[in-house]
This record gives sequence, structure tokens and C-alpha cells, in this order.
Amino acid sequence: MKVLMVITSHDQLGNTGRKTGFWLEELAAPYYVFKDSGAEITLASPKGGRPPLDPKSNDPEFRTDLTRRFEKDAAAEAQLDKTLRLDGVKQEDFDTVFYPGGHGPMWDLAEDKNSIKLIESFLAAGKPIALVCHAPGALRHVKTSDGRPLVQGKEVTGFTDGEEEAVGLTKVVPFLVEDEMLKLGATFSKRTDWAVHVVSDGLLTTGQNPASSGPAAKILIERLRDANVADSQTAGTRQAVG
Repeated sequence: MKVLMVITSHDQLGNTGRKTGFWLEELAAPYYVFKDSGAEITLASPKGGRPPLDPKSNDPEFRTDLTRRFEKDAAAEAQLDKTLRLDGVKQEDFDTVFYPGGHGPMWDLAEDKNSIKLIESFLAAGKPIALVCHAPGALRHVKTSDGRPLVQGKEVTGFTDGEEEAVGLTKVVPFLVEDEMLKLGATFSKRTDWAVHVVSDGLLTTGQNPASSGPAAKILIERLRDANVADSQTAGTRQAVG
């Protein structure tokens, strides 16, 4: 099982002069869901190399056992130092893709043509994908094969307007994830602020916030295993018929 994780390269929080980037828990929690299930993990980002960490995600109140595990994991840190450039990544080399959040994706991945094409190619190949927290914003320009917004008519979730207001950034981010998904015709579901909430609709899985990142990864692994079982059963049927 080969998993691609796509991380932001953007490090500026609008015009505030503050730093942003990826949210550590949203990388670490899924990373170990995948690693502990035996998956082969590849990290990529628009610029390649070491992606920027949102410094706030490393504050004591946001640290978890898994973020500490990641920081002590030499192999994981080595991977993070050398993420692949997104323009050199091919869907054919992976079984699925997972997008961690943090505010960074709102600026780069939401507009990145390579990211948009990559997501579209995974879906066209019938492969499941997952995005959490702010990363569902990377779907804003993704289209279906017939040119409609991918999220139109789909149930999705992501960082809510209430959560954005709670962190005081509604006037800083280029758009609000919840509002953007609704504008594109999605059915946006949510729970109370910071509660775990994951939604799957077709090949698309989305998570509401940092706490939802590990659960979203677990659902993605389950979907991959179900697909593999189905493929094996189909192959077995074909052999029996043959």
C-alpha cells in the first residue's frame, strides 16, 4: 500500500507578519496510522524540501503523543527534510493521497495547478483521497470529468466558520472553507468546534479539524482494504469463470 501525503509550502499568514504552514498533529497522526498499517509513505510539497511548520501547532497545548513520536523519529524527520516537488509526483505511483491542513494550504494548494490535476487524476483512476481541516480548501478548483465542481452535491466537512472565528483569522484567510464548500454546492456537515468529525462521500473523505486527522486516515485505510478485497474477489471470479 503506497500513500502520498501532500503538505503546504506556504509560510506567511496573510499580511499579519506571522508564520504559518502545516499543522503538526495533522501530519503526525495520519502518518502513524499509515505507517503502523504497513503502508509505504511518500511526502510531497509544491516547493519540495522541508515544508514550513505552523509554529503554533508546536505549542505545548497542541502537542500530542504522536507529535512527540514524530519529532523523535529520525526516519520521519528525514523524510520531512526531503519532500518531493509536487510537479514531479504521479498518481500512478500511489494507491491514495492524503492532505494535512494548517492554514498554509489556503494560499498555495488551493490554487496550485499541479495539486488540482493530481487530485483529479486520483479520482479519475477510482482511487480514494482524504483532506482534513483547511486542506479541503484545496478542492475549490477541482472539477469532475464533466467540468462540474468536485464537491457539488457531495457531503463534505472541514475547518468551520466557528472554528476560524475562534482562532481570530476570519479576516486573514483568503476564503473560509465552510463558506467556499457551500458556495460550490456541497452539503457541509459539522459538529461542535474541535469535535472529531469525518465524512466520506464516494471516493472523497474529509475531516473537520486537527483531532479528525487520525480518524480520517483510518477511514482511508479501511476504504483501501475494502477496495483490495473487492479487487481480489473480482480476480478470483474471473479465474473461476476462465
